[in-house]
Amino acid sequence: MIVGLTGGIGSGKSTVAKFFKALGVPVYDSDVQAKRIMKSSKKIRKKIIALLGEEAYEDKSLNRAYIAKSVFGNKELLEELSGIVHPAVRKHFLKWSQKQDYPYVVQETALLFENKSNHLYDKVILVTAPQKLRIARVMSRDKSTQEQVLARIENQLADTDKIELSDYIIENIDLKETKDKVIKLNKALLEYC
Repeated sequence: MIVGLTGGIGSGKSTVAKFFKALGVPVYDSDVQAKRIMKSSKKIRKKIIALLGEEAYEDKSLNRAYIAKSVFGNKELLEELSGIVHPAVRKHFLKWSQKQDYPYVVQETALLFENKSNHLYDKVILVTAPQKLRIARVMSRDKSTQEQVLARIENQLADTDKIELSDYIIENIDLKETKDKVIKLNKALLEYC
């Protein structure tokens, strides 16, 4: 069974993913793998340079600041970049998932609904948190300004829309409560398998 794990920036989906990993659940971090593929695949690199220019890479490394500046606030460009990277990540994920021996796997992916890929999952978990808390978390983590975080939030679908499309919702405010919710959800998912 394939479970999608998503949530807006600063919601704490990576924290929830760590709790699943601690229970022995195989978790695939799409963001980490996307960056790895963007760096290591010559085919993907050529497509990204064709889309964004030579500045997308510095000494064979991703110029993440330049890429982020180029695509955030430009939905068409972001969609084109996603169209290059996400199929490669999906292919890698499917190969990875076939090697796992747990009853289900979790794919952590930020833009699951924005990329209209929710139909690819047997179940979808949405991690939410109040917007003020999300902004504070990202500002602290990334040293971003409030305006920068809000701009990124505006590029994502609102939680109210995501809730209707999700099978499970984990509100991530208190870490102990969140961990308990993950433990209960793991039991429910194992029963479902």
